Amino acid sequence: MYENYPSTGAGGQLPETPVGAEPPRSVQTAVRLMYAGAIISGISFILGLVTIGSVRHTLEKDYPTYSASKISTLVNAEIAIVVIAGIIGVGLWLWMAWANKRGRNWARITGTVFFGLYTLDLIFVAARSASGISTVFAIVTWLVGLGATIMLWRRDSTAFFKDREQVF
Repeated sequence: MYENYPSTGAGGQLPETPVGAEPPRSVQTAVRLMYAGAIISGISFILGLVTIGSVRHTLEKDYPTYSASKISTLVNAEIAIVVIAGIIGVGLWLWMAWANKRGRNWARITGTVFFGLYTLDLIFVAARSASGISTVFAIVTWLVGLGATIMLWRRDSTAFFKDREQVF
């Protein structure tokens, strides 16, 4: 058990960061990796927006029988997907970093589930022969997620999460 973590104070409120104590190094490393994941996702999002112009040409080449109207609809759908996925991706990394730093065990579990889902997404990216740069970003993002997940489940991290859970 982490001895540096106080129990609840007056009024039963748990301070955001225990006085004189920080999360163990493994949790701090996981949080830093999550911030790196947010940055990598943000860069990937920006690159996705920059290259969106080539989508129309690719769709016209892949589907020569589609009307201009149908191609426009597909381009607009692709833009919406890139924007929504980019915002959600960065937001989830930041949310998980915030919650895990505060010792929320549900965030550790949720982050692990997100990592599992991203593993499936990486397999999908590899299977559909995505462009080289998107595959590189997917692999780097996966590696960052793997590192964060490993750090969250180390022995000292587990003690930190269990100790924080007991005070609720």
